[in-house]
Amino acid sequence: MHLPERLRDNLRKPLGVLLVDSEVTKENILKKISKDSLLITVGDASTEKMIKFGINPALQIVDALEKRNKRELPKGIVATLLYCANPPAEITEESIATIKKAFKMEKPVRIIVNGEEDLLVIPIAIFAPENAIILYGQPNEGLVIVKVTQEIRDKAKMIMDSMN
Repeated sequence: MHLPERLRDNLRKPLGVLLVDSEVTKENILKKISKDSLLITVGDASTEKMIKFGINPALQIVDALEKRNKRELPKGIVATLLYCANPPAEITEESIATIKKAFKMEKPVRIIVNGEEDLLVIPIAIFAPENAIILYGQPNEGLVIVKVTQEIRDKAKMIMDSMN
């Protein structure tokens, strides 16, 4: 599925609550998530930030890139390692299948994406368990915190259905 040009502006709007860079602290994040939520990070910087805060996400989706520049993978404890290919501006069937598989694997799970992981927030919002928390970076702005609800699922499904 390819991201059409007409949807790009829509996806620049945060799917959840945006914490601006200056407010991204462990305390502010913990205020917005419940202790029993399944934590999911999308992006190397977001994953690394959580690990540095002592929060090890149950599902981590990374691509060893930050703003399209090569970087080291975040450190952290990982029980299961999965791989998938997902080109920029796309969501592949392989990445969707890998995400679904990750929810059934021993946690923490890290998916290493060959390509780009940005758009994988969309299928994660569809397939994550209710009340899971997705954390992802909003470039040059901050960290987005999304609580998975039926409303978020419906919005993500509408976006994915609009992709061709």
